[in-house]
Amino acid sequence: MISSSLVWFRRDLRDTDHAALAAALAAGGPVYCAFVFDTTILDSLPTRRDRRVAFIHASLIELHAALRARGGGLIVRHGNPRQEIPAMAAALGVDAVFVNRDYEPAAKARDASVAAALAADGRRFMACRDQAIFDGDDVLTQAGRPYSVFTPYRNAWLKRLGERGPTSWDCARGRLAESPLPVGVPALDSIGFAPVDLAAIGVVAGMSGARARFDDFRSRLARYREQRDFPAVKGVSYLSAHLRFGTISIRELVALAWDEGGEGGHSWLSELIWRDFYFMILDRFPHVVERSFRPEYDRIVWEDWPEGLAAWQAGRTGYPLVDAAMRQLASSGYMHNRLRMVAAAFLCKELGIDWRHGERWFADQLLDFDLAANNGGWQWSASTGCDAQPWFRIFNPVSQSEKFDGEGRFIRRYVPELAEVPIRRLHAPWQMSAEEQAACGVVIGRDYPTPLVDHEAARQRTLARYKVVRSPA
Repeated sequence: MISSSLVWFRRDLRDTDHAALAAALAAGGPVYCAFVFDTTILDSLPTRRDRRVAFIHASLIELHAALRARGGGLIVRHGNPRQEIPAMAAALGVDAVFVNRDYEPAAKARDASVAAALAADGRRFMACRDQAIFDGDDVLTQAGRPYSVFTPYRNAWLKRLGERGPTSWDCARGRLAESPLPVGVPALDSIGFAPVDLAAIGVVAGMSGARARFDDFRSRLARYREQRDFPAVKGVSYLSAHLRFGTISIRELVALAWDEGGEGGHSWLSELIWRDFYFMILDRFPHVVERSFRPEYDRIVWEDWPEGLAAWQAGRTGYPLVDAAMRQLASSGYMHNRLRMVAAAFLCKELGIDWRHGERWFADQLLDFDLAANNGGWQWSASTGCDAQPWFRIFNPVSQSEKFDGEGRFIRRYVPELAEVPIRRLHAPWQMSAEEQAACGVVIGRDYPTPLVDHEAARQRTLARYKVVRSPA
């Protein structure tokens, strides 16, 4: 019997279709709500002006208002949740702490520590499935093992979903309690962070921001498959940050894709299934955080090239689409999904630099950074992961540029020094003659860099580098 409970919000900053909140309300008795600004994470961030912290902060303000309207409010702490949550549970006298499950190794260790501390006090730790549609043993092979190839996983996932259809959690029943502890969201500067102008990068945080994105995308979903690969076109949902921080429910998105059907709905649903797939891989194979999913790929000898890495990070590789992608990331914290593949493949297979360097850079820069998806995407591009791009398939950055930004609209936006370069030269501007360079006001090697590498020579080096995976250990 649970007579009162505490809901610990983490990456689920909403009060609707929320598994842990629904479970706590259904258990009966007063329900309190809390969030902890985790110093074990925040203290390691490279800047005090962090877009993600600002997004969380703005989302918490909206969540607190929504909980206040329901008679409760949000207790917010700044510290180590291993101590803060058990102390808060004791101060409130609750019987249980409800959370939504996390799949990252560090988060699982944190939760195990909190659960042990609660148990020592006679309290329960109740973990719910929320950020994934399926987890644990929900989707397994016929042999009872986790999948390592996406297509059969997707087929099994779809079969399981089809048995019951998309569902949601009812958070309307039950009651929230007014907390005897102080509630409210502290100012950013009180936890050591500076404000960030999210509006300047086109971001509206919180449930309202998620709802606006969702409503906008509904009208475009039917065209998703045909438009999703072109960064200059408004073809994708732009919901990734909201999914990352849970200001919208994954079940609502799956329901939209499921109900829409057609090529657009099916294509987007497949992308949402990739999200579950990477959660499963991280949960079941945590070694991927530091090592290749397939151990033989850890025998690859990568280039030690700090200057090459720095040029890639700065968007100064000499390949316009790669540079535009990296500059978009630096200026906004966002990168189009097609460009994530292009930029990652360039680092690993053109420059020959270890995928882990790129993964960490994205982890620092992305507003929507999610360990499971980021790691999965990087290992896919580097061919080291499960169901990855074959190691001998190497993107040509010029061909990718011509295919996915054929009119050069995206390049011209983020690489303004090439604004006057004619389209027939834009994707490979080093091929311009001196006269052409003078005519469009850009000198290659002075105003815009010469390419760091020659694609064909880099391709041959990559093929040689990856041959080690076919050799005996």
